[in-house]
Amino acid sequence: MTVTIDRQGEIWTIVHNRPEARNAMDPDSADALQEAFLAFDADERAAVAVLYGAGGAFCAGWDLKYGASLEEDEPLSELDIPLLPAGGRGNGAEIPRGGLGPTRLELDKPVIAAIAGPAVAGGMELALWCDIRIMQEDAYFGVYCRRWGIPLLDGGTVRLPRLVGQGRALDIVLTGRRVDAAEALRIGLCEYVVENGTVREHAEALARRIAVFPQACLRADRRSVHAQHGLPMRDALIQEWYNGRPVLREGLEGARRFRDGLGRHGDFSRIR
Repeated sequence: MTVTIDRQGEIWTIVHNRPEARNAMDPDSADALQEAFLAFDADERAAVAVLYGAGGAFCAGWDLKYGASLEEDEPLSELDIPLLPAGGRGNGAEIPRGGLGPTRLELDKPVIAAIAGPAVAGGMELALWCDIRIMQEDAYFGVYCRRWGIPLLDGGTVRLPRLVGQGRALDIVLTGRRVDAAEALRIGLCEYVVENGTVREHAEALARRIAVFPQACLRADRRSVHAQHGLPMRDALIQEWYNGRPVLREGLEGARRFRDGLGRHGDFSRIR
């Protein structure tokens, strides 16, 4: 199996397991990875997912050996996005999966990328799709597909500028250069850098920290952060209000727990 799932209560660790190819993505892996994340999003018991690549590589991008076998006039046309797709969050059959699997999905739950070794070309795009990126000291990004004339088709030109700004994004995209973990942390391309060999452990620990919170509120705030891109301030504020108000009852219950003595003085360990 190219994708396995390790379920630990509310935490799912989804592992891409093609170490012989440095976890480069072929169609079977992309299908399996998308199916795994759709199952995670649909499972009421699941709260946070960790995406990890087995064997010391996050993902070396699209499988170029598979790409070299494509001879049709319009390669990958089966993955074309309809110009006027049906409504919804992009998780239905009306929008084909991305070349790297789940990169067109808009999940309602957070995903943490646990990055060791290369996350290059499409592998970088897959990491950018995640909500939070944790890198080992040996991990690195890079638009390595620049060498071969393969464009970014899994959100790289969209998500990268939103994270690091247009100028830095263009430098990374146009040069194809390697971006090591230390630089990624400095420019906001990742959120944490940890010792080699510990990235999955740290990602799962962070997932457990997130999973203890009231989830309806957490997901509403996450949804608002994602949805505000490109909106004028007033429109974003209106959207935030109507997105968050339906879960306010959960907050009132939390206020009562605070009144009764839990979570005082910033204590995150006793909230229930």
